[in-house]
Amino acid sequence: MADGRRFRILAVVGDFNRECLALVADTSLSGVRVARELNAVIALRGRPLMCVSDNGTELTGNAILRWSQERQVEWHYIAPGKPQQNAFVESFNGRLRDECLNETLFTSLAHARAVLARWRTDYNHVRPHSAHRGATPDEVGGRAATPRIIEAIANATPAAANRYLGL
Repeated sequence: MADGRRFRILAVVGDFNRECLALVADTSLSGVRVARELNAVIALRGRPLMCVSDNGTELTGNAILRWSQERQVEWHYIAPGKPQQNAFVESFNGRLRDECLNETLFTSLAHARAVLARWRTDYNHVRPHSAHRGATPDEVGGRAATPRIIEAIANATPAAANRYLGL
């Protein structure tokens, strides 16, 4: 921040449509807080089968281990020093840093949260993604919104599923 205080950001990104599901800014992020934020994402989007993360202390403690067991969500940690094992999220973090964090002089935590919310909205709903052939994450997610469509994609040939999803 402008006054020298630091803050942390929890970024939650979906693998399927590459949607930024959460950007949580605070002065510290404990495992309990991460679990609470993941519960909020699940309440809106449903339970994932797996979470992939680095080995940050907020992600390796008892709170997250307990959370993943209680919710029956597999947790996969990338190998220490191997960010390429989670390349999409590393790319996302780089974009967030280059396009938002390095361009803004934050005056307060509330200011940081507001700027991050605007950036997330742009990222999900406005900005075309090359991985989706110019579609936004919101558009790609909308194509697979019903169980009938999800089942059709699952039963389609890989080439047909990719065409439908615009990949």
